[in-house]
Amino acid sequence: MHRLSALCGKAFEGKIVSDDLQDDPWRAQRIVMHVRSCTKDEIRIPLHVGDDRSRVWVIHREDDRLALHHEHRHADGSFDALTGYGGTRDDRFSGSRLNFPADDATKALFDASGIPQSKENVWAIEVRPTHSLFAYELERPGRFFRIEFDTAHPVDTPPAPWGSK
Repeated sequence: MHRLSALCGKAFEGKIVSDDLQDDPWRAQRIVMHVRSCTKDEIRIPLHVGDDRSRVWVIHREDDRLALHHEHRHADGSFDALTGYGGTRDDRFSGSRLNFPADDATKALFDASGIPQSKENVWAIEVRPTHSLFAYELERPGRFFRIEFDTAHPVDTPPAPWGSK
C-alpha cells in the first residue's frame, strides 16, 4: 500500500509485454492506469483501454491481508454482470510483488458466468520504484497476460472511470 500510495494522483501509460494473440485488440489501443484515490485501507486504480473506461482495480485490506478486486461498469455507470471478482493475497509474495488467487466468491461468479476456466486465475501486482515499474498480471493454465507501466513518466490524468464523479 505504501509503494502504491506514492503514485497516488498520477497516471501512467502501459504496454502489454506478454505475447498472447488474444490481447492484440488491447495492443492496438492506448492503455493508461490512474492511481486515482488512496486511503490507508483502499487504493482505486482505473484502467483505460482506448476510450473504454469500464475497469477499476481495487486494492484493499481484508482483515490482515491485502485483496485485489476488479470493478467493471457500463458507460451509463451501471455495474456489469461480471464485476467484483478477485482474491486475497496468498503467501507467495515479496516486497515488490503480491499474488491474488481467485477467492470462493469469484469462483462462484465465474461458474455462474459460464467461464469455469477462470476459477484458476491468479492476479499479481508488482510495484518496483527503483525500476520505475508497476505491473499487472493474470495467469492461469493456458493463459498469461502482463502489462507494464513506466512510473518514471507520468501522463495527463484521464477522465474519471464510468460510474465515478
